[in-house]
Amino acid sequence: MTEITPTIGWIGTGRMGYEMAARLARGGASLLAWNRTRAKAEPLAQYGAKIAEGVGELAACEIVFCMVSTWDDVKQVMTALLDGAKRLPRMVIECSSISLEGSAELRTLLAARGIEYLAAPVSGNAKVIKAGRLSFVCSGPKRAYDEALPYLKMIAPAASFVGEGELARIVKICHNVFLGVVTQSLAEITVLANKAGVPRHAFLEFMNQSVMGSTFTRYKTPAFVSLDFKVTFTPYLLRKDLDLGLDAGRRFEVPMPLAAATRDLIQSMMGRGMTEQDFATLLLQQAEASGVKLAPENVQVGDGLS
Repeated sequence: MTEITPTIGWIGTGRMGYEMAARLARGGASLLAWNRTRAKAEPLAQYGAKIAEGVGELAACEIVFCMVSTWDDVKQVMTALLDGAKRLPRMVIECSSISLEGSAELRTLLAARGIEYLAAPVSGNAKVIKAGRLSFVCSGPKRAYDEALPYLKMIAPAASFVGEGELARIVKICHNVFLGVVTQSLAEITVLANKAGVPRHAFLEFMNQSVMGSTFTRYKTPAFVSLDFKVTFTPYLLRKDLDLGLDAGRRFEVPMPLAAATRDLIQSMMGRGMTEQDFATLLLQQAEASGVKLAPENVQVGDGLS
């Protein structure tokens, strides 16, 4: 493998960020990682990464990736990164799910310091990353994308460039709106078939082999069959992304009735205390609304990733 020479800084080692950073480190990148809770970053040392004591240490890196939860988090860590720094990174690659307005504000902040900025949100979760199925959507200067591409490819097999500015953000927002709407729709038809007498595993086996099946329906099948809702994406985060989608719909005068209905169903689920498991608990809410008491089905089903 050709040696990757620029030092890479990595901010954020939560469920997603850790796995992404680990792929960079295992791929041979010279990586300096930081997380607010240091213990979450320390296991990266086994792959050769160095762990920073403070985020300001990353300012001396050539390229800095950021993968945190919200725009408030992004703004906080970026401000801390830049404040008082004697040397600045040449490029920031921001991978979190944030609004168009937040992304544009970050671009302005970085441009004022002479730093190129690539918006690079992702499609996938920690398990998808481990399976080598993550994908990036990127926008900003094309030269920045071309320079970043070798590193993006170390993390994920797929990266798409969609244009200048914040276009990657609207693509990611659209993606996550679709995620919510599709999951609610899948919950509705699964409960309908189940209440009519069809085992969930049999119904989903058919769906997954039909023209309507997808990587996502296959991936969610084990949760729908076994009712194991270990978190991959929380209801809080999905609600945030649906809100971003509805805000974008108002901005561009696009009606989004399905997104609005799904957002209300997520809010209803959260209002009933269903907040700590995966958002696929939409299935349980749909079952309850349908007068169905679900039980795990003792059937082994694949997730399509392995």
